[in-house]
Amino acid sequence: MAGAQQGPRARYREQTRAEIKDAALRQLADGGVAGLALTRIAKDMGLSGPALYRYFASRDDLLNALIRDAYDDAASAVATAADRSAAKARSPRERLRSLAAAYRAWAVGEPHRYLLLQGSPVPGYVAPADTLDRARAVLGPFLPVFAGGAPGAGVAPVVAQMSDWLGADPAVGGWVREYAPEAAADSAACARALAGALLTWTQLHGSVGLEATGQFTGMGHSVDALLDAQTGMLADAFGLE
Repeated sequence: MAGAQQGPRARYREQTRAEIKDAALRQLADGGVAGLALTRIAKDMGLSGPALYRYFASRDDLLNALIRDAYDDAASAVATAADRSAAKARSPRERLRSLAAAYRAWAVGEPHRYLLLQGSPVPGYVAPADTLDRARAVLGPFLPVFAGGAPGAGVAPVVAQMSDWLGADPAVGGWVREYAPEAAADSAACARALAGALLTWTQLHGSVGLEATGQFTGMGHSVDALLDAQTGMLADAFGLE
């Protein structure tokens, strides 16, 4: 079976799927999800409608592939930043800034892909279940940053809720252990890690979403300075060195 998958027919199929996705991304960049039309993609590629449906069964099937790819690329950007930070032995505070900057750079560099990940791209669309693991892969490198922190009173309620979540959902504990194995035997460290990652996620989506949609245009601030302030406040709240 593995050999057959590497044959000319399989390679052609994967190449054609990649070309369809590239065409779809160009449509997204030009007109958002509302402008995504499989019939126009087929026409642009010189395919008939029925021929294109051999590669993607529906628009939702194509959206599923684009969303999976977007999560994977965002996770790769954050993971690369994490590896670089580890190689340079950066402090938790520095690592947080580096990871946040990597996520922001990916999002604002490809805002049409970032916006695919925010909510439902089209009415009635339901993302496939495996996107949850992909989303967690984006946030995963943030978990060890906070595991060794000392949360202050302001974030203590969130830490307590994360502790309850760990007790209620074993899969969450598995997620933390995958990215922060040093915290595996310490339930308090796992709760700190989750709380920090959750608050980082909400902070980043607020500012990154506004920037990606052009809402900061004409405002008198530097987005880099805003990111410094956000990550600095999070680091202070969790007592990161």
